[in-house]
Amino acid sequence: MVSGGCVGAEGEVDPDAAAERGDAVAPAPARELVVGYALTSKKAKSFLQPKLRGLARKKGILFVAIDQKRPLSDQGPFDIVLHKLTGTGWQQLLEEYRETHPEVTVLDPPGAIAHLLDRQSMLQEVSELDLSDCYGKVGVPKQLLVNTDPSSIPTAVTRAGLSLPLVAKPLVAKSHELSLAYDPSSLTKLEPPLVLQEFVNHGGVMFKVYIVGDAIRVVRRFSLPNVDEGDLSNNAGVFRFPRVSCAAANADDADLDPCVAELPPRPLLEILARELRRRLGLRLFNIDMIREHGTKDRFYVIDMNYFPETVGVQRLARTWLVEVISAQPCTIASLYSCYGKMPGYEHVFTDFLLSLAQKEYKRRPSYSSCEG
Repeated sequence: MVSGGCVGAEGEVDPDAAAERGDAVAPAPARELVVGYALTSKKAKSFLQPKLRGLARKKGILFVAIDQKRPLSDQGPFDIVLHKLTGTGWQQLLEEYRETHPEVTVLDPPGAIAHLLDRQSMLQEVSELDLSDCYGKVGVPKQLLVNTDPSSIPTAVTRAGLSLPLVAKPLVAKSHELSLAYDPSSLTKLEPPLVLQEFVNHGGVMFKVYIVGDAIRVVRRFSLPNVDEGDLSNNAGVFRFPRVSCAAANADDADLDPCVAELPPRPLLEILARELRRRLGLRLFNIDMIREHGTKDRFYVIDMNYFPETVGVQRLARTWLVEVISAQPCTIASLYSCYGKMPGYEHVFTDFLLSLAQKEYKRRPSYSSCEG
């Protein structure tokens, strides 16, 4: 639990803002920095955009696709291996490669990535944090692992002391689908294995905190609206929210209540990111955070993802999707969100790669003329 009593001033969280302005960035290497990548075709297409590739070339960075059918040692040589693949076969190959090529930086270790694929253990590091500062409190919602018969879920929820409504998430974090259960009887309609998480009212706004090495970027996203007593009494059943990849619900430009839209204090996020990098052993991940509605300094981490999508969908207007539950006179308006573009990700990511190859920084002119 990160705790304290005061709140810092509002502002875009950007401890590495100099990278984007170009007034303090990692120098280009003396030779090309070769980054071998092993990504799905979808991930490669969304991440390796022309602008990123162009900027990387101007900074002396070369992206090379890894042939997964050939031994890694027969390819390259690589300075960095960037990957987001699953499967025991690939993990074993990568671990063997790390042992025989300790000079190559692997982003990130397969064992560390696996920690974020299990929603039971994913938030454990956050819940165990014991940091004190003056910028707020960070915790995780009360949650429960369910891997038994659905008929026993209501009893398990009661014993665990969880309060409705509950968000149900698949145990394996490869799926982004979630459900919202309003009443005890609806819990029996859920499909284990899953994690049940208490829903915390947060004004319908979520903060996506992107962590790339030492850099932090924050984007506001619309989320599920608040649930009040009237919703609990007038709604029943399970509301399912499959991931809708075409609806990017960006809230940065919306006219929001300042109490809801105010970003988490920068010092608080810097401490949280630093501790999670250390504990998780990861350098590329994002945190989904919310502020408890009606408070100014109480935040919750509700999810984390490894090497999340930074591109792939354009910023669209709000997409309100209304589900009407049969036999009920009411409706619930829900807003789906997915990853949009992390602001300035091309500069952030290329400078991060350069920093891995060369630790010392020096001042150099802006990269504004190097837009790809």
